[in-house]
Amino acid sequence: MSQWGSRKARLVLAALLRIGWSVKRQSGTSHKILARAGWPDVVFAFHDGEEVGPKMLARLARRTGLQPDDL
Repeated sequence: MSQWGSRKARLVLAALLRIGWSVKRQSGTSHKILARAGWPDVVFAFHDGEEVGPKMLARLARRTGLQPDDL
């Protein structure tokens, strides 16, 4: 896997939606439950303008199949 940099949460969420994830439900402004067929649900708990750091991006990638090229 190539190096992950920081990204704004809204860009990460947009990339996840592009690769097949959808918002199953939302609680408040930051917590979203994402669903995709064949994958366990994932909690996405970031505000749109918040920076998602490289370690969290790598963790999200393992759980969602997100690749650096998707961003």
